[in-house]
Amino acid sequence: MCLTMVETVPPTPAGDSGPTREHLLEAAGTVFAEVGFRAATVRAICQQAGANVAAVNYHFGDKEALYAAVLKESCRVALEKFPPDAGLPPEAPAENRLRAFVQAFLQRIFSGGPSARHGQLMAREMIEPTAALDGIVREEIRPMSVRLSEIIRALLGPSANEETVRRCSMSVVSQILFYHHCRPVVNRLFPEVTFTPEEIDRLADHITRFSLAALHHFSAENDTERRDNPNFASQGDHD
Repeated sequence: MCLTMVETVPPTPAGDSGPTREHLLEAAGTVFAEVGFRAATVRAICQQAGANVAAVNYHFGDKEALYAAVLKESCRVALEKFPPDAGLPPEAPAENRLRAFVQAFLQRIFSGGPSARHGQLMAREMIEPTAALDGIVREEIRPMSVRLSEIIRALLGPSANEETVRRCSMSVVSQILFYHHCRPVVNRLFPEVTFTPEEIDRLADHITRFSLAALHHFSAENDTERRDNPNFASQGDHD
């Protein structure tokens, strides 16, 4: 759209580069969260940022690069505000680390204020994934997946195979995401449910207790099979 205009952009004064870039990130975050990547236009973003229509190309290269920067920044802000470990040390009990992980995840996707768009952006990205998702998975989501898998493995015990760990991890995350992705339905079925900080605390307790009950059941099953079948562990690795 504005590629042909790049050469006409005058050099940006040193003192203006940072603020203009930040204004573009802020405006783009709002527009992308509201209408999604494909429907968003560079012109609408620049108008909201109070910037020249060629500013996106000057500071980011193109709309795709701007979108990737917005996603990365939203993840950074959300993780900085609500870290997955909630400040717990690595040696904390696995049950406590699971509770912290669940609550922080809920807080990130239901957060209000400046970090609210993180949940909106990621929800849209799940529906209509873009090329930017690869970078977010690599830099943000995979490390969190590894963290959760380590917690799940600690709760299941050493005999748990990788497939069980993976499926149990996905089940925990699925419970969390349900409340965000299906919020329009939840609100219609149960209008009294509001995702206030207090409700998020109660929801984190429920998801943690529900998950721990299932994980303890899996762990007990594994222990029984291991006692009854000496080859269970080696067989499980190939399931």
